[in-house]
Amino acid sequence: MTSERGAGDRVAGPEGVGGDVDVCVVGAGPAGLTLAIGLRRLGLRVRIVDKAQGAGHGARVLVLWARAREALDALGVGELLRRHGVEPDTVTIHARDRFLGELTTGWALSAHARPLAVARHDVERLLREELARLGTRVEWNAEVTGVEVHADRAAFTLRHADGRVESAAAPWIVGCEGASSVVRDRLGIPFEVHRRTGLRVAQGDVRPTGPLGERPGRGHLFLSPHRSLLVLPLPGGGFRFFCFRDGPGPSRATAHTGAGLRDLAADVLHAPGLRLVATKAPGRDRDRFGDGVAARLRHGRGLLAGDAAHTWAPVGGHGVNVGILGAHNLAWKLAAVHRGQAHEGLLDTYSDEQRRMAVRYVRAMRFDFMELPLPPLGHRAFTAALPRRGLRRRLDLRRDHRGGALSWHLAAPHRRSGPRAGDRMPDVRVAVGGPVARRMHTLLSYGRWTLVLHAARAEPAVVDALRQECARFPAPVRILSVTPRDGVEAARLGHPGHLCLVRPDGYVGLVAPLARPALLRAYLAALGPAGQGTARGPRRIPPRRAR
Repeated sequence: MTSERGAGDRVAGPEGVGGDVDVCVVGAGPAGLTLAIGLRRLGLRVRIVDKAQGAGHGARVLVLWARAREALDALGVGELLRRHGVEPDTVTIHARDRFLGELTTGWALSAHARPLAVARHDVERLLREELARLGTRVEWNAEVTGVEVHADRAAFTLRHADGRVESAAAPWIVGCEGASSVVRDRLGIPFEVHRRTGLRVAQGDVRPTGPLGERPGRGHLFLSPHRSLLVLPLPGGGFRFFCFRDGPGPSRATAHTGAGLRDLAADVLHAPGLRLVATKAPGRDRDRFGDGVAARLRHGRGLLAGDAAHTWAPVGGHGVNVGILGAHNLAWKLAAVHRGQAHEGLLDTYSDEQRRMAVRYVRAMRFDFMELPLPPLGHRAFTAALPRRGLRRRLDLRRDHRGGALSWHLAAPHRRSGPRAGDRMPDVRVAVGGPVARRMHTLLSYGRWTLVLHAARAEPAVVDALRQECARFPAPVRILSVTPRDGVEAARLGHPGHLCLVRPDGYVGLVAPLARPALLRAYLAALGPAGQGTARGPRRIPPRRAR
């Protein structure tokens, strides 16, 4: 794979790694590995370092929701992860000995409708293996101690396990190394964390006695005053227990033998004789949590992703998902800027979009009473109202970029509303040049933009005019004329007189009348080639509102 070169691209690398990199990724967690895979698939050369001695094997389970699964699928690892996880089809909800109802998880309009419960160390291992197949391996025992950004490069220092200090550089550096990010600190980006008090989490992988395992693929949520217990099935049998409780706890994350988790679970389940047989490594007991979002996610040629950019208490199971989505958002933009296909203002849209999403989650998770421990009065009020509430909406919060600088909705409202600019392109079933219907997401590509047209209105003269506009854009654009499978899918796709320009990450950038190619021209021109900055710095992409 190759990539376009620019000033400052040649840097000294460590022995056995190679002398030239385009991006240095700091941190080999899910966000850093996702970013590195995305960059490698787009042809950039990546160096990924981590201060840890090696891969971790702690007892932690992730819940990957639809949007994060779609992002990983677009990078070619979705099916691989699915084979190592469990997709719960329902989650039963109980309050003490009272059954409140079920959450059905297969309702999302996506090929990945159900969440995926999978061990974090399996996720990281599979992502590392995929990255190695792409020619890049994680460098362990390499701690970043200093970062300086210049006009054409980011210089950094690494301290290795043998005490050797290495001075290196790359055109770009991205900090993905967690809430205590050295990259963020050296870039001088403010990161104010608000400490969460009165919240303690105990978790572990166990095989319980009782009827929990009588049906595979079923999860459970047990609510009690001052406690909540989430039980998720694991691949190969057994369950992951997450117990959220109030009150004081340890001053830092500590391992437990399982007795504390058993006592908490027995109290919530009203099962004093409950036995929990550990299936893997000891669980963890934590009470040090904070909510924080970095003031910005970019400073020149330095950027942030994952927990280095945003962090919050592990309520709702969305933290890693948002980090993966951020890495998926960033990789294609960073590749486009590095190749000269867009100006640096495109990277500012990553910062704006990802910060807006993270702030939305920080606020929402402070009121996730489905899992947060409640006092007796609040518990009674919440559980009394719960059966009358719409439960499905909490499974995957709205993740869109409406109102952002890259989201131009320039078409008049219509009863066939379809996607709005900033929405994830719906995974409608369409035919392309034949009778066989396919899912829209299988027709999109992370390596290009896609201009989606209704085939019934895609007359040759219109397509030629649009093709001429796309030809002026330095990044590849595929023009896709589709026929919806039926009326329902046609409504989801939108008005046949509109065009949808879909970004490489699958979000709709532009919705405009098909008969006005000048609007497509304006949108693509706003992205602009690299180097067309002003005296005040790189241009920012102007936002556009609906007309």
